[in-house]
Amino acid sequence: MGVGHSSVSLSLDPISIAAFTAEPKPKPSCFFNTHCKKSVFPTKKNSLFVGFSLKFESLNCGKVAGEMDTEKGIDVANKSILDFHGIDDRLIRKMEFDALVWSSLHGLVVGDRNFQRSGQVPGVGMVHAPIALLPMSFPKSHWKQACELAPIFNELIDRVSLDGKFLQDSLSRTKKVDAFTSRLLDIHSKMLEMNKKEEIRLALHRADYMLDEKTKLLLQIELNTISSSFPGLGCLVTELHRTLLNEYGEDLGLDSKRIPSNTAVGQFSEALAKAWTEYNNPRAVALVVVQTEERNMYDQHWLCTMLKERHNVRTVRKTLAEIDREGQLLPDGTLLVDGQAIAVIYFRAGYAPTDYPSESEWRARLLMEQSSAIKCPSISYHLAGSKKIQQELAKPNMLERFLENKEDIVKLRKCFAGLWSLDDLDIIRKAIDKPELFVMKPQREGGGNNIYGNDVKETLLQLQKEGSEEDAAYILMQRIFPTVSPTILMRDGICHKEHAISELGIYSAYLRNNEKVIMNDQCGYLMRTKIASSNEGGVAAGFAVLDSIYLT
Repeated sequence: MGVGHSSVSLSLDPISIAAFTAEPKPKPSCFFNTHCKKSVFPTKKNSLFVGFSLKFESLNCGKVAGEMDTEKGIDVANKSILDFHGIDDRLIRKMEFDALVWSSLHGLVVGDRNFQRSGQVPGVGMVHAPIALLPMSFPKSHWKQACELAPIFNELIDRVSLDGKFLQDSLSRTKKVDAFTSRLLDIHSKMLEMNKKEEIRLALHRADYMLDEKTKLLLQIELNTISSSFPGLGCLVTELHRTLLNEYGEDLGLDSKRIPSNTAVGQFSEALAKAWTEYNNPRAVALVVVQTEERNMYDQHWLCTMLKERHNVRTVRKTLAEIDREGQLLPDGTLLVDGQAIAVIYFRAGYAPTDYPSESEWRARLLMEQSSAIKCPSISYHLAGSKKIQQELAKPNMLERFLENKEDIVKLRKCFAGLWSLDDLDIIRKAIDKPELFVMKPQREGGGNNIYGNDVKETLLQLQKEGSEEDAAYILMQRIFPTVSPTILMRDGICHKEHAISELGIYSAYLRNNEKVIMNDQCGYLMRTKIASSNEGGVAAGFAVLDSIYLT
């Protein structure tokens, strides 16, 4: 749910791609009235179109991670960095025009912040999603590594979620100083007291990585267990880049087949549909928990549309406050919302303190946890994805508590960056001495929360001076320094030549009914790119853009 070095998570908040059938795209007779600026990129902060019919087409996305079509054309296997700044401006303007048209016609859009109702009413105030004009190069070997890790992390998180004592003990100090984590732990504690068992467990994860330039190691930034956003728009960016390379690849010396297929929204919808089937109530619906204002609603609508069109599963969208008003728990555990039985609850909200402005929202969260509906995620899965748990799992011999396969343990450890709690006095001294090598992370999702550079030093000194337990609200993480690449970023119809860094997110799905694992798959990817000078990396927060990868 940044790219900075950095070890930040780039969050925007993961149809086989849905394609719109329309007449062939005409060649533009004139250039779009935008231009490519070589200036600093800004760092702050039903989509069915009239005249087009929706048609879901398989794009051969079901291949094992890393397997691609037979490659032909220009050989760029040894080009680790693609220099897009050398492209002729006239060609850039052509691609820019085509990208804007394609995005508008295919639903690669978000709500425009300049329109007050754009986060509430579909179709009002839409603008193309912030994107990279062309894909970012990425080594094929590290791509395969990231994909192979996905099912191992799925199994790890599932086992961690079942160890209630580990979760409570690991977060006990954090609970004293972090009110949000404390409330989540209170709900978790109530479920333990009730001996509430989640027999059917569904997870839609995204593990975020950066490739460290100096060590050439793929290092994990974080693993998101709640509201893993952009499965829909991420797939569309992949298709946009393939379309552009099919049209202009010969001029650029690039082959569209080097952009791997993106299966995120198709496999996410499949996982939700399979969970709905396991619940075994054909009259029940899937509940999507959303924020009051959501400018990224179209990413969510893609997933809901796929669920309906491909699996005939209906969805309803409700805020936490609406669930509190309309929700009812039957004696058998069935959750009713506005009179409708709920089979699956998919959270696209509820991950940040701002999602709980009153007790109403907390009552809704507790009500859902008490129900028999399948939660994605359950409260234990939510806690298992916290920064503190990530740091605890990186401790020596901790993975052995949850996993038996020694080869899997080695693979996971290889991608762990340095992670420390703030009760490690030796690492605190090092961080104060060289703060540029560390990142301080609170227990938060969504981007814009981390502490970098000299602010790390100042914050640590202040915590030492106060002598309180506030340090338990943070962890320290090794700062990752990825390769800086020349790229072209687009926002608000204007492209910018910038030097940027990227973060690769790998989506995965896990579905289990008691002892039977129904699904444990890698499910596509999300590439997010931001200018190298920016610490934070959230797309939805306005720091980054959506991208795809070009395997080298």
